[in-house]
Amino acid sequence: MTDVQRADTGTADSGRAPRPWWVYRGTGLPAHDVSLDEVLPPAPPWRTFDGVSAHPDLADRPREDRTEPAPPDEDPAEVQRRLGSSLSALGRNTVEGDMVNAALLLRRPLLVTGRPGTGKSTLAYRISRELGLGRVLRWPITSHSTLRSGLYAYDAVGRVHALAEQDRAEARAAASGNSDASGASDGAAGPADTATATDIGSFLQLGPLGTALLPYRHPRVLLVDEFDKSDMDFPNDLLDVFEAGEYVVPELARLRQRLVDVQTDDPGGSAYVADGRVRCRAFPVVVITSNGEREFPPAFLRRCLHLQMPEPDLDRLTDIVTAHLGAVAEEPRLRELIRGFAERSTRERGLAADQLLNALYLASSGAHSEGAEWEELLHAVWRRLDGPGSP
Repeated sequence: MTDVQRADTGTADSGRAPRPWWVYRGTGLPAHDVSLDEVLPPAPPWRTFDGVSAHPDLADRPREDRTEPAPPDEDPAEVQRRLGSSLSALGRNTVEGDMVNAALLLRRPLLVTGRPGTGKSTLAYRISRELGLGRVLRWPITSHSTLRSGLYAYDAVGRVHALAEQDRAEARAAASGNSDASGASDGAAGPADTATATDIGSFLQLGPLGTALLPYRHPRVLLVDEFDKSDMDFPNDLLDVFEAGEYVVPELARLRQRLVDVQTDDPGGSAYVADGRVRCRAFPVVVITSNGEREFPPAFLRRCLHLQMPEPDLDRLTDIVTAHLGAVAEEPRLRELIRGFAERSTRERGLAADQLLNALYLASSGAHSEGAEWEELLHAVWRRLDGPGSP
């Protein structure tokens, strides 16, 4: 062990039963026979959070029942793109299962490192699908990402324009002298009509991290993708939020209005925020992906569990192809392509499973031949993603 709780995965073992303490079984299949309430132990005392929903309709309920509504179901199109249309189980990897379940039980983020195409991002979708945790909240990291952009976005300029338009509407109503009781005149919007349009909640949206920290009964799955792209201070900026399980929206905290209905990162979603503060109930399942291109601060690493994804072996590649292309993977010429890719990937490294899927799709669409043209195309498609000759 180093500063980070680290594990390197071995090869998949589809025949090995899950360990007795596992909640996530590692198959990627929906676990219809498992109730998360029954199998997930309580959080450690130092990782227990007590957030409650601020929705006014829940104010009279017992504190333990004041949680956000269940999240939207998983996005079928996104899940199919990530995991494929086949519901065949992937080979079980015991070390991967150990680290995912340790993160679940300890309520700690999971830092997943490995080369492109090793299944880092898809792990979040597999966890969500198997445990029935709903739509995955994805936060794609860029060099411009900040803690605030993950928590919320506030369109101050848009609200100023809306307030100015409201003032003009009120002035027109007053000048006309024949406004109705609500202040509207000749179809113009009066104060009662524009109140909702100018409310701060209409201009404030919680980001993926901010939404994940709402007080849900069950944890949301948050994918923090391509963490390497962040600036140097970004990992440390996340520490307090990950430790406290809460954050403050200053624009709401300084309002006289105690409750504000804001938008969330879910399509059409909304949530009430009280006094500008959001605190989680169930700490989210946080999957942070990295290509291993940079070092992260020790303070950040100590607060994560670490899973190193291995290069996919032949069996794993076959599982991936079957999930995305179905019975096509059984054709002899395509099985030979899979085998050739596995051998080349072992020899050269720097290849991603996406490149195999691209080649197989081209081959199954009529591009395959026995001549030099196919070999040239295959060489271009299977170009290494790092080192000499990479794009």
